[in-house]
Amino acid sequence: MKKSEILAKVQGIFIDVLDNEEIKLTDETTADDVDEWDSLSHIQLVVTIEKQLRIKFTSKEILFWKNVGEMIDCIAIKLENA
Repeated sequence: MKKSEILAKVQGIFIDVLDNEEIKLTDETTADDVDEWDSLSHIQLVVTIEKQLRIKFTSKEILFWKNVGEMIDCIAIKLENA
């Protein structure tokens, strides 16, 4: 799956979980850029991404993401190795 496809899928998950149709993610998007993205919704987002893409993140991976681009890179690696 290409990174653009992963981004589109992740954006759909963000829209569903955060219940905000206006979310437009880029590689540079951070939690500060999305009003509904707080620590609780972050957990919900991660769990939903794991379920829908059938991957698992480590706590260490999640802690080191600085933006959506780093999350997408991590997902791409997981999907390549699946």
